[in-house]
Amino acid sequence: MSTTLDTTDVDALVVEHIVKVYRTRKSETRAVDDVSFRIRTGTTFGLVGESGSGKSTIARCALNLIAPTSGRSLIAGEDPAKLHRGALRRLRAQTGMVFQNPIMALDPRMRIRDIVAEPLRTHTRLSRAEIRRKVEELLDEVGLAAVHGDRLPHQLSGGQCQRVGVARAIATGPRLVVLDEPTSALDVSVQAQVLNLLQRLKRERDLSYLLISHDLDVVQYMSDDVGVMRGGSLVETGRAQDVLTSPAHDYTRRLLAAMPAAPGIAQLDRKDLPPDPGTTTPTARDEMRVLR
Repeated sequence: MSTTLDTTDVDALVVEHIVKVYRTRKSETRAVDDVSFRIRTGTTFGLVGESGSGKSTIARCALNLIAPTSGRSLIAGEDPAKLHRGALRRLRAQTGMVFQNPIMALDPRMRIRDIVAEPLRTHTRLSRAEIRRKVEELLDEVGLAAVHGDRLPHQLSGGQCQRVGVARAIATGPRLVVLDEPTSALDVSVQAQVLNLLQRLKRERDLSYLLISHDLDVVQYMSDDVGVMRGGSLVETGRAQDVLTSPAHDYTRRLLAAMPAAPGIAQLDRKDLPPDPGTTTPTARDEMRVLR
């Protein structure tokens, strides 16, 4: 799907005609093929598709974590590829990322307080005392106690580790956060709690989310707008309610038909989310690699 976007209004993220090709001596793989979309400020854009469809690659191109072969992205109206080092560093402080596997995404040798403090040390000039206070505030904001700051990742449950990942992602006060399969490695009973936390932070902090998921239930639950990826291409975009209830593309219809209901998530209405229970989450682990 190729559409030229009007960028006169400052959106949280604008992706324009991004192509990403991986080449070897004998072959090339077009991981992303002319993808364009935008995320309106304060909204969630759900990027859904099967494994290998290019979802995570487009997110990394959009944040300039990897260079696209062609095309561009605008974060809050700025093209990261055109910024000098200092400006790029400031722009990156305005973005955050929550990874798929919460335990593997955290350095096992670091205490939780140091993991959360890392972006503050990198992107701010806060004193040690100010950073310590800020870390305690962030842990409290995501439903963890100050005592958790002294622990190592393996001493926390999967749900608690993902809360640490969320705290790290929002530490510098970003406007845009990428959620890369944020609940797929968690027990179903924990998934709704983490989604509840993300929705609350979105409201309180006026965040914009790029949500990457293969789970249509999670995408429908979280998203204002949605894009459907297939083989590196964006085959359908629109308001989530429209795309997921009356899809126009045959692939979207087949994807919906093949997706089983997820207990504990699909049945919940947005206004009926369970209360955020803080640290009372069971352990959730898996061996899937985190996408970086």
